[in-house]
Amino acid sequence: MNNIVVGMGEALWDVLPEGKKIGGAPANFAYHIAQLGWEGRVVSAVGNDKLGAEILENFNEKKLNYLIEEVPYPTGIVLVELDNVGVPHYNIKENVAWDNIPFTPQLEELAKNTRAVCFGSLAQRNIVSRETINRFLDAMPDGEGQLKIFDINLRQDFYTKEVLCNSFRKCNILKINDEELVAISRMFGYPGIDLQDKCWILLAKYNLKMLILTCGINGSYVFTPGEVSFVNTPKVEVADTVGAGDSFTAAFCAGILKGMPITEAHRLAVKISAYVCTQNGAMPPVPEELRKSFL
Repeated sequence: MNNIVVGMGEALWDVLPEGKKIGGAPANFAYHIAQLGWEGRVVSAVGNDKLGAEILENFNEKKLNYLIEEVPYPTGIVLVELDNVGVPHYNIKENVAWDNIPFTPQLEELAKNTRAVCFGSLAQRNIVSRETINRFLDAMPDGEGQLKIFDINLRQDFYTKEVLCNSFRKCNILKINDEELVAISRMFGYPGIDLQDKCWILLAKYNLKMLILTCGINGSYVFTPGEVSFVNTPKVEVADTVGAGDSFTAAFCAGILKGMPITEAHRLAVKISAYVCTQNGAMPPVPEELRKSFL
């Protein structure tokens, strides 16, 4: 089987208090999966503008492969403010390039050769990118080793019950955090049940291979039909948490693709994520001692 792993959706600039940094969950995911021995690809769109050119230059410098179309919309930006414990809050600009990712013959060919993909809800706020993501998922081969990871990523009000239900059906791994799970539970009509029971309901209802629940400082879980893995969150000196969840997803995906037991992939994902929290920005290089377990 091939080694192509795709992060699909938004490519943008996070405008932080100290300046702008490359952002967007798909790019963060693809960057980290590439560090861990897989052929990471970013699929997105940028505008014909300075910010778009700078994104491509940045990816080239990082040796990050991509299939990014240039479209007649401005390159996306997100205004990010960090609270006093380093947690980000976002103001995401609308009607931008990544809302309008076209489905091209090249993208269809990439889908047919993709081993795993990670996509979210944010890039599905506009019908153009939403349809492209769905066509990509449908064009991927169906097989036991193919991973379709829905990292739900609820932001502002850029999601609907219909989009979420469709994504649950299209994915075979769901990643969600505790706050998102509460929001989903209210939307789907089972708010009074405890968090773990909510996870079991989603796992069974949508016939998922795995459900990953992250609970910040309170640890993380991986639910499968046969077992549950729990790992505590290490105590580290946090620089910021931007991109930490994406590095967790990438590391867990890399471990599962390599054939690791779920508990081992989970433990290593927590280690990688904790390291990223100690660094500024979403794409720090991961030290060799952390990478070697995956290579």
